[in-house]
Amino acid sequence: MKRLIIFILPLLLFSACTNQESATKNEEPKSIVATDETVRELRQSLSDVEKEEQRLEQEALANMTTMSFDKMSHDYGKVPADTDNKTTFRVTNTGKKPLVIEKVSASCGCTTPSKPEKPIPPGKSDEIVVVFHPKETQLGQQNKTVTVMANTNPKMEVLNISAMVEKKKN
Repeated sequence: MKRLIIFILPLLLFSACTNQESATKNEEPKSIVATDETVRELRQSLSDVEKEEQRLEQEALANMTTMSFDKMSHDYGKVPADTDNKTTFRVTNTGKKPLVIEKVSASCGCTTPSKPEKPIPPGKSDEIVVVFHPKETQLGQQNKTVTVMANTNPKMEVLNISAMVEKKKN
């Protein structure tokens, strides 16, 4: 048994030293010294990124248009809870490029908007339909928003809906 330990111990020590050496060789440097070459490379890289950002911005601007709505808000008046209440916002492309309604979202799960699926040509109109379905827990005055995202500047428009929700009559 002693002979086995005497034979294995030097192997373990040699192996530990070898692993420590390779770990030291693979460590990350503690500091980086900037040379003229690395500074030039960094400046060139930053310049390339800036040029690409400018190109993308110009491309986005080239595809932007404008839009207008027939109304920015709708008051449903008095509505019973647990009923569907629908309104339509007419959106018109007032720019020179096709209008793409990218996303239409509501501020509450009780409001369901639907957006035009196809681009709206310049001078043409389409509809954003909004259905408000209040629950029994939403009695009283309710004010909700519908956010419209499009290829316009500004990128976002907010439409407002409101209603006085009453208890449903049996």
